[in-house]
Amino acid sequence: MEDEHEIGERLAVAVEAALPAWVERSVRQRLIEWSGSADPEVMARAGEEGRHAVADVVPELRRLLATDVDEQWTNPLSIVRRAVRRPTEVLRSAGVPPVVREAYDERHFPDDDYGLTPRTFADVDPSLHEVGLLWGVVKARAHLARHGHKPTAGER
Repeated sequence: MEDEHEIGERLAVAVEAALPAWVERSVRQRLIEWSGSADPEVMARAGEEGRHAVADVVPELRRLLATDVDEQWTNPLSIVRRAVRRPTEVLRSAGVPPVVREAYDERHFPDDDYGLTPRTFADVDPSLHEVGLLWGVVKARAHLARHGHKPTAGER
């Protein structure tokens, strides 16, 4: 099995490949829901913003994934979620009104007017599901190997 750095690099490469299309799909979906079509000029901007999302997210994602498991300050999905600002900016500038969101989403993702924040890696792209899960397993394995299992009160 790959170690956490190898699987981390696989995850970063997969996110880098998937993020631009996710930005474009997100914009296209909301545009169609709002106006019935996806304006080509807005979609061209979405393509540009997809590339900017990669520049915003992937370097920090790689830093996180290259960091020792005990020193990681967040999780990879939290970093990927920061990309939501790119399709949000495109939609705002196109005059698309915000969507109605659940109270949980409004509290936890206050800047996501369009309900685009991915809950899982698969929400960005189905190809990220397996590699995201594998990264979690490999990280947990590394943590357990280093720190062992400490029984909880209910296990004693």
